[in-house]
Amino acid sequence: MLISKEFQINEQIRDREIRVIGDDGEQLGIMSSRDAQKLADEKEMDLVKISPNAKPPVCRIMDYGKFKYEQSRKEKEAKKKQKVINVKEIRMSAAVQDHDLNVKAKNCIKFLENGDRVKASVRFRGREMAYTDSGKDLLLKFAEIVSEVGKIEKAPKLEGRSMVMYLMPKKES
Repeated sequence: MLISKEFQINEQIRDREIRVIGDDGEQLGIMSSRDAQKLADEKEMDLVKISPNAKPPVCRIMDYGKFKYEQSRKEKEAKKKQKVINVKEIRMSAAVQDHDLNVKAKNCIKFLENGDRVKASVRFRGREMAYTDSGKDLLLKFAEIVSEVGKIEKAPKLEGRSMVMYLMPKKES
């Protein structure tokens, strides 16, 4: 039903003919906007254009203040239910030692347990670009270390001078 945030109401509606829907949802037919406005005034309600692109435009007789209030409540409720997913990045060099790799894996596990996605990347400098396959092996080894809490979302892929892999938390079941 919602097409745009702002609706035309009452005197703002300037169309010659409009399709009118009553406050109970009943079709009242096609009539001039002046007649529809009179009907809305008789019921002490507002005439609201809900579908401006239709031929003829569709207007509804309703309490506009109550309608806007309910829309804002629905939006707030939807906002509460949505979860923000952060992407944390862990960078390594191609020549990282086992201990450093384990420390980075420990941090990655913390991020995954918090429900965040992790972008693990290996940077290649200078001649290291010739050994990108070792970087891929390193990322796969890293994924193996954190496999208890996370799984690979996007496999290792070379992007410029770095190889990137995305990890996501495993679903708890």
